[in-house]
Amino acid sequence: MASVSSHLISSFSYPRGAASLARRGDSPSIFRRGHYSFKSSSDVNGNKFGRILACAAQTGKRQVEIVYNPEERFNRLADEVDKNTKLSRLTLFSPCKINVFLRITGKREDGFHDLASLFHVISLGDTIKFSLSPSKSKDRLSTNVPGVPVDDRNLIIKALNLYRKKTGTNNFFWIHLDKKVPTGAGLGGGSSNAATALWAANQFSGFLVTEKELQEWSGEIGSDIPFFFSNGAAYCTGRGEVVQDLPQALPTDLPMVLIKPQEACPTAEVYKRLHLGKTSSVDPLTLLEKCFQSGISQDVCINDLEPPAFDVLPSLKKLKQRVLAAGRGQYSSVFMSGSGSTIVGIGSPDPPQFVYDEDEYDDIFISEASFLTRQENQWYAEPTSSTSSFSKEEMAQTGE
Repeated sequence: MASVSSHLISSFSYPRGAASLARRGDSPSIFRRGHYSFKSSSDVNGNKFGRILACAAQTGKRQVEIVYNPEERFNRLADEVDKNTKLSRLTLFSPCKINVFLRITGKREDGFHDLASLFHVISLGDTIKFSLSPSKSKDRLSTNVPGVPVDDRNLIIKALNLYRKKTGTNNFFWIHLDKKVPTGAGLGGGSSNAATALWAANQFSGFLVTEKELQEWSGEIGSDIPFFFSNGAAYCTGRGEVVQDLPQALPTDLPMVLIKPQEACPTAEVYKRLHLGKTSSVDPLTLLEKCFQSGISQDVCINDLEPPAFDVLPSLKKLKQRVLAAGRGQYSSVFMSGSGSTIVGIGSPDPPQFVYDEDEYDDIFISEASFLTRQENQWYAEPTSSTSSFSKEEMAQTGE
């Protein structure tokens, strides 16, 4: 005869752990002989329970009536399993950023430049899957994009090495990077990957250290990485590692389009061609105030790295000028993010028609996006309406 527990499981939807309880045959001993009838009910709170009438096989008389609520027990067992089960797999969203404005304010003695910039996370991002590895000596990284390094040149591996060094933990990982953010784009995709890896390592270790510590450590391997431990909107100074969270983010329903040519702008070469005497003189705090008081406009979105980047890649200057001319009334501002080579149009998710029509832009990357923030003590979540990104070549292959 079937056990009481299996009868109950077939009658209800139970939380995790129910199947293992059924396999154990966990039923009251009174029901191991004789017959029983079963009736499901609910209490005033909507919780299901079973009312069972048990009869002895010898007499057929009712012996006892028991109200058996397995859901409470299953929840208790599941909680115990959760406490004792170590996290083994984790999938995280790794969003990129744009620089709404970027002022270069001076050159430092260490050879870097001081900057002042409004960084903001956006909805375009990679997906990174982490699994604990049985190895205690090496991480293994794979990716869907050829040419991305998978050894310790990759910031993900650098971040995991940094976490182990700082904490003394010995977790190693299998990692798969599903890359959607283009490289050499001025969008901080690699920096975001590193921040995401630090968060993941800390979560696997039971949140051993604070976000503040992760943020401080991350500056050792990249200037833009600390920003991603903000709430998603920050005023960044120094090399970019001095991060001031902003109490107010930009509207998440404000659409934008990202347009990136195949060619990248090497950051070192862009800074090499920077002339501090030719940069803007506008106070970056004035730009910050205007941005939140009056909204994003062309006169706010100043990027001091545009002239040297356009010097490195003249076709990028032409692209920006054409987007500006074609998108009058469509975009409130058009600007380059970071050190390039992505051109951002704020105000519409659609690129101008010429990028579809002309062969010159056959290999261009196009993505719609929106501003994104994160909740306190949680990592960034991919928006439910996924960001659409594509190249013209992909459009041709799908017949769109």
